[in-house]
Amino acid sequence: MPFEDDFSRRDLMKLTALLTAGGALPLLRTYDARAQEADAPVRIGYLPITDATPLLVAHGKGYFEAEGLWAEKPVLLRSWAQLLETFISGQVNVVHLLSPITVWARFGSKVPAKVVAWNHTGGSALTVRPEISSVKELGGKTVAIPFWYSIHNVVLQTLFRENGLVPVAKREGQLAANEVQLVVMAPSDMVPALASNQITGYIVAEPFNAAAENLGVGKVLRFTGDVWKDHACCVVFMHERDLRERRDWSQKVVNAMVKAQLWTRANRAETAALLSKDGTNRYTPHATAVLEKVLSPPGSDNAEYLQSGAIRNASWLERRIDFQPYPYASYTEELVRRLKTTLIEGDHAFLNDLDPTTAARELVDDSFVKAAILAVGGLKAFGLPDAFERQELIVA
Repeated sequence: MPFEDDFSRRDLMKLTALLTAGGALPLLRTYDARAQEADAPVRIGYLPITDATPLLVAHGKGYFEAEGLWAEKPVLLRSWAQLLETFISGQVNVVHLLSPITVWARFGSKVPAKVVAWNHTGGSALTVRPEISSVKELGGKTVAIPFWYSIHNVVLQTLFRENGLVPVAKREGQLAANEVQLVVMAPSDMVPALASNQITGYIVAEPFNAAAENLGVGKVLRFTGDVWKDHACCVVFMHERDLRERRDWSQKVVNAMVKAQLWTRANRAETAALLSKDGTNRYTPHATAVLEKVLSPPGSDNAEYLQSGAIRNASWLERRIDFQPYPYASYTEELVRRLKTTLIEGDHAFLNDLDPTTAARELVDDSFVKAAILAVGGLKAFGLPDAFERQELIVA
C-alpha cells in the first residue's frame, strides 16, 4: 500500500524519535537559545485542516493586533511530526495539536508545554465507500487514521468494540472476518485512496470528509461528535516558559483566539471564505464550497444524515464542527483512560502509570482561557451552561 508506506512509517518514526525521554532534547536546546528573544511575536504553526480555524481567524481578522501583539503570518506545515518538531525547537510558539499527541508529548518525552485552550469540538467523521452501510461491514477491511495518537483512533476503536470488531496494525496474511486493519495515512491521501479502493474507509478531520462527499467517492457513516458529545479534537499548545515568563503576552494570545471563536460561530460562511484557497491569505488549499459544507452546511444535510444514521443522537444538536475554548478536565481524564485501552503502535508504556486526574492537572493550564471567557460574557456566550465542569457523554 504505497500511501501507507510513504507517509505513516516516515512520520511515525520521526514522531517516535521526537517523543521519547531523550529524543526532544536537541530541539529543546534550540528552543532555549531562541527563548532569549523576550519580545518574540506570535508565530503560529498549523496544518491545512479546519482544526486550525480559530488561530487562522485570529490572524486574518486582526485579533492579535487588536490585543497589541505582533503576529507573523501563520506557517503551513504538512505533517504532525513537522508541526511538533517546529514547535519544540521554538520556530513557532503557538500550535494546534491532536489532543492525544499533547498527552504523549507532555508525559512521554517531558516537553515543557501545556494545553491552554481547545481549538474546536467535533469536526471529524468516519467516511466509507458508498456500498458500506454499517460499521460491522468494515470487518476484514482496511481503514485509515491520521495518527495513532488521535481522537479519531480513540473514537473509531470505541465504535469497533460496540460492533464486535478487533483493530489490528499492519501485518501479513488475510484478516479475520472480525478484524479491521488500521493504517496511518496523510489526510490529503485519504480521498484518492478511498476512490481507488485501496482502503474501505477513513476517519479524519474536515474538510476531507466533505471532499469525499462532494466528489461522490465516499459517504459519512458516522460523525465523531455523534459518538462523543462535544469532544475536543485539536487543542492549543504553548510553551511553559512563555506561560510563566510572558504571562501578559500569553493572556493576549488566548484572548485573541477566544474572540476569533466567537466571530467564527456568528460568521460561518465568511469563515469558509477566509480559510479557502480563494481567500486573501490562502490559508488552506481547499475550495470555499468544500469548507462551507463543514462550517455552514445547508439544513437539508442534517435531515439526510439523520436518515442515513450518520447522526443517531439527534437530541445532542451537534454542529458538524463547533467552537468553544474551555478545556474541561473531565475530557482529558476520560481521554487518558481510553488511550490505555486503545491499540497504539509503538512504545506507549508511559500510559500504564499515568493517572487521569494527575494528567489533566499537569497537562492543562486553564487560567488564561478562563479569564478570556469571563471577559466576553462567560461560557453562555458559546451557548454552554455557565460552569467550568461537565460530564462526558459517549454513546456508540
